Amino acid sequence: MPFNLPILLTWLRIVAIPLLITVYYLPADWVNPHERNLIATAIFIAAAITDWADGYLARKWNQTSAFGAFLDPVADKLMVAAALIMLVQLGRTDAIIATIIIGREITISALREWMAKIGASRSVAVSMLGKIKTAAQMLAIPLLLFQGSLAGHDSMIAGNWLIWIAALLTLWSMGYYLRMAWPEIARRSAEK
Repeated sequence: MPFNLPILLTWLRIVAIPLLITVYYLPADWVNPHERNLIATAIFIAAAITDWADGYLARKWNQTSAFGAFLDPVADKLMVAAALIMLVQLGRTDAIIATIIIGREITISALREWMAKIGASRSVAVSMLGKIKTAAQMLAIPLLLFQGSLAGHDSMIAGNWLIWIAALLTLWSMGYYLRMAWPEIARRSAEK
């Protein structure tokens, strides 16, 4: 297993997951609700920055690896899933949103694994639609974690709009990836 700064950043993102959750279980006399939200938001934003930084640095320094390519999306999906579950528990988003987003991630990860196994991974490579979906999620989740006023505007309103947009983009991108994989799926089914 290679070890370099991009992989360290990815591991830090994974380590941030229990920190994010623990913030909401700290005793009330340690942190007030606003401080909890602020700390959780900062943790999530820092993790999102490492998501960008690890990929950028790996490409810039030519430190890409098969292990890094595996670990990076796992860290992303775990962080998003943990934050969504926490937001559902806090009553800040609907379970249907979390189910759509987490379910899509599991489905597409399994599809990508299967397509790689049969040598057809290029047909389900990350698309611009997937990147836009991720951007919507990465903007929505901190707004929902913050749950306060930002520049005189309620972060929950913007966060809820963005998370619904992210859910719709999630379904759209899942349809896109399944459609791209469908010729191979149909061909393999016809061979049996």
